[in-house]
Amino acid sequence: MGNAQILYSVKAQRGPVLRCKGWRQETILRMLENNMENAEHPERLVIYGGNGKCARNWESYHAIVKSLKELEDDETLVVQSGMPVAVFKTHKYAPVVVMATTNIMKATWPVFYELEAKNLTIFAQYTAAPWEYIGTQGVIEGTFETLGAVAIKHYDGSLKDRIYLTAGAGGMGGNQSWAMKMHGGVAIVVDTDRRILERRVEKKYMDVIVTTMDEAITLARKSAKSGEALAIGVVGNAADCFEEAYEKGFVPDVMSEMCPCHDPISYIPSGYTPEEATVLREKDFDGYLAQARETMKRQLAVMLKYLDKGVPVFEYGTSIRKECRDAGFPEKEAMRLPAFVADYIRPLFCEGRGPFRWTCISGEASDLKRADELALELFGDDPIVGRWIRLASRHLPIEALPARVCYMGFGQRKKFALAINDLIRKGEIKGPVAFSRDNLDSGSIVNPTFESERMKDGGDLISDWPMLNGLLNACGMCDLIAIQANYSMGEAVHTGVTQIADGTDDAAVRLEVAMTVDSGIGVIRHAQAGYEIARDVANGKGKLTSESIKVPLWWEPADKVTFGPEKSTPARPK
Repeated sequence: MGNAQILYSVKAQRGPVLRCKGWRQETILRMLENNMENAEHPERLVIYGGNGKCARNWESYHAIVKSLKELEDDETLVVQSGMPVAVFKTHKYAPVVVMATTNIMKATWPVFYELEAKNLTIFAQYTAAPWEYIGTQGVIEGTFETLGAVAIKHYDGSLKDRIYLTAGAGGMGGNQSWAMKMHGGVAIVVDTDRRILERRVEKKYMDVIVTTMDEAITLARKSAKSGEALAIGVVGNAADCFEEAYEKGFVPDVMSEMCPCHDPISYIPSGYTPEEATVLREKDFDGYLAQARETMKRQLAVMLKYLDKGVPVFEYGTSIRKECRDAGFPEKEAMRLPAFVADYIRPLFCEGRGPFRWTCISGEASDLKRADELALELFGDDPIVGRWIRLASRHLPIEALPARVCYMGFGQRKKFALAINDLIRKGEIKGPVAFSRDNLDSGSIVNPTFESERMKDGGDLISDWPMLNGLLNACGMCDLIAIQANYSMGEAVHTGVTQIADGTDDAAVRLEVAMTVDSGIGVIRHAQAGYEIARDVANGKGKLTSESIKVPLWWEPADKVTFGPEKSTPARPK
């Protein structure tokens, strides 16, 4: 495997040399390479999450690279589920790349696996397919803000000296340790794969690795008592370790997990090493799924036991509730576990906030430093932006191309992006900056068991909103637009977007529109659902900006509108 990783390893190009016919194409190419530089399994084109790929196969990867190098300024590359399928002559304001990934009718995991085996599709994940992954940092502020909301709700605003028990250190899950440490607490992170934990230590996201829960609990209690922020990795199965901790009477202060439950074929069942799991998966696919789901149900069951003990426990977007429900776990019982969006961070989405990101294409750490300084110059008094940028710039290591995530909201994103473009024009930032965001953003996703769960208007299932987001980003002349499905198969639709600042007037025109509509539709989505915070923002009365959004009509419940002469609701089958 080591030789394969070397053979297929990719490193993002740095510096001022162009391989493409313009900086927009070059920037998109470097974002693709940055995905691969941060990849968990680059030899298989898997970026993170066990199955999230950046291209369908190596032939597709090389064809994408060749196409970007040859792409004219007035052409657009079309990518269908990781395969480049066409180049159209468009115009200089059109996207460099448009893509659609994992969008499948009548989607189930068996349907997906069959289509994948026929070389017809890939799994998008959130930022793998659209080439927007920036490494472990990508979701770290989301975890930090979620834990901060837990602290406010349960612990008088502080998690210092508290213990966070969780699992899953691969891909996005690796962020959890630093997020808790930045709150001054202790994280115990369980993962079956020692190599993943070692990678976290190497990247400075983990401090120490132990092999038993006894060691982890003893060390966590000692560190919490002494006031030392610490990240402890435990080699073991999540269900086994959670059950052992419960049986031994250990009660953490906060609990969650980031195992790949959304993709049960990537979830390692109890009793297997990663290597043994690979053998079983290849030998007995159906048997593997059955064992993985049984282990998953055990994991959920013990998390619910901790919930009943009064521990703040939440699902962190892994689909464990839905997957366990589909595998026979009682639905009402499974859904008792709170979800982090509905219970903790939806108020941020109402302001158009979410995991906004920028990547410094030059590869220069000084560009990231200047961008951080700009964020503080503009929004240092904002308690979310100011606190986060100071913490992140001090603590978080650079992974591949220098990048940052920050929960900027409506109005802030546009102001910041235009100012970055101006700094590039002046030469204070040496190269282009690619703006993107996690697809778990204010207005870019529908997922009734995660981001859109328990919406105030009951519109959890309405998928119009991410479609409108994609259409508006096309109006915004974004450089890359992706529409994709994700999460537990058939459960979510979302959009990815990348917009480039290169110091030109054309970039400023694009940024002016794109940075307004991308988060603005998130504000409208929540305002129309009845959230007062979002309605205030739309009306120009928000805390972050005085900019408003024109709203022709506000949504009302069915009993307050007219459907016909008799003012009755639409006819429906009995």
